[in-house]
Amino acid sequence: MSSDEAARRRDQIVNLLSAYGELSAKAMAEMLQVTVQTIRSDLRALDDAALVRRRHGLARLAIPQENIGYQPRLAVSRSEKERIGAAVAALVPDGASIALGTGTTVEAVARALAGHEALSVATNNLHAVLALRAAPKISVSLAGGRVRMRDLDLIGAEASEFYGNLRLQYAVFSVGGVSLEGDLLDFNMDEVRARRAIAGCAGHRILVVDHAKIGRAAGVAMGQLSELDTVVCGGALPETLISACKDAGTRVIVA
Repeated sequence: MSSDEAARRRDQIVNLLSAYGELSAKAMAEMLQVTVQTIRSDLRALDDAALVRRRHGLARLAIPQENIGYQPRLAVSRSEKERIGAAVAALVPDGASIALGTGTTVEAVARALAGHEALSVATNNLHAVLALRAAPKISVSLAGGRVRMRDLDLIGAEASEFYGNLRLQYAVFSVGGVSLEGDLLDFNMDEVRARRAIAGCAGHRILVVDHAKIGRAAGVAMGQLSELDTVVCGGALPETLISACKDAGTRVIVA
């Protein structure tokens, strides 16, 4: 293995940890399609360079960061997010009204919905708008307010008010992480308020999460997985969460 290959892979590991906060060696090995032993070797080198810290089987950046870098997140689990998008598109009929939240997984949902007809879409996600720009039979309403340039979204008071005035059939949103106890987590209160407003504007609430979000830490809670109508994920949930969802009547779809 060349030193250039190792350097590129270690850059990818840093990007993954910037996007996801903390990950296991196994999760990163699956994402980068290498062995767990290779990732552990990389993590030792990054730890020695004071770039990464390892604790209880998880790795994180030495300097904790907010969920940053839309472009690195876009590259992570791309095929998984496409499967999630296709699964959500199969749930939503032509002619429906739907709210789309922020994030790369929701952007994948928007791309999958572009072939639908007569959809009425409300969103605070400029990436979702761009994904639907070539769909003339779909109408799109965009929240107002200040644009967060990092992610090209709107999450301030105006966005919450925008959703608060709507009554739609479906709402699709993601979160920063889902704890092993089923807590829905995010990185700041503005993100939580926006997602609460999105969830509250629709009769059927759909959470979309790729497998790396399960067990991922974030600082602010916004509810429980079992309070939602449908969860579409790219990997199997822990049995405790599946059981809690089943008891609550929450449908779980593994894409």
